[in-house]
Amino acid sequence: MKPKRINRTLLGALSLLISSTAVHAGKADVVEVTASKTGSGFFHFDVTVRHADAGWKHYANKWDIIGPGGKVLGTRVLHHPHVSEQPFTRSLSGVRIPKSVKRVTVRAYDSRHGSGGKTITLDINH
Repeated sequence: MKPKRINRTLLGALSLLISSTAVHAGKADVVEVTASKTGSGFFHFDVTVRHADAGWKHYANKWDIIGPGGKVLGTRVLHHPHVSEQPFTRSLSGVRIPKSVKRVTVRAYDSRHGSGGKTITLDINH
């Protein structure tokens, strides 16, 4: 009987450890953004994201460039976890931003929580 109790206790402890690690990963935060004009109305973005990626079940999976009224102007999909590369920077080129848009917000997502982490808003110089 004692070995079964120990095994159940170990399984319970491992289960708690795994679930608390997943919760610890939290939401994806945007920590730095640069934007540069590449042509008439087009921009290149370098976005740095921080997230405690825990593998394929919980990782930062995309970021958006958002204009007025919540309109998504560009999206960079992140196709794999970045467990050992934190924070990490990825780029997106060819983002069309109308001259009427003076500010954009960059928002990151993760595969478990969606959006909700730290965002960065920056002025756009046409």
